[in-house]
Amino acid sequence: MLISHVVEDGVLHLSLLRDLDVASRAAAVLEAEALVQAHRPRLVRVQLPTSDPSPASLSALSRARRICEELGIPLTAVGPLTALHRPQSGAAP
Repeated sequence: MLISHVVEDGVLHLSLLRDLDVASRAAAVLEAEALVQAHRPRLVRVQLPTSDPSPASLSALSRARRICEELGIPLTAVGPLTALHRPQSGAAP
């Protein structure tokens, strides 16, 4: 499995679990296409695993955008989530 997903309020959240290479790109595209077809969301949000994605990851994102465009579903892409720094208890903010 190359993609994790959650459907929430009509939004399909797809996350690439790792940066893709040429060998994994096609499988990731097939997973994404199957999820979009199965859920028919109002919006697709793709989270990339790195702030500097590989060409294969960008290619998969481009293909997902075309699939969504053909179905009239908007797609947004975001970078990796970073952990928020929280002060330790007792520390000054």
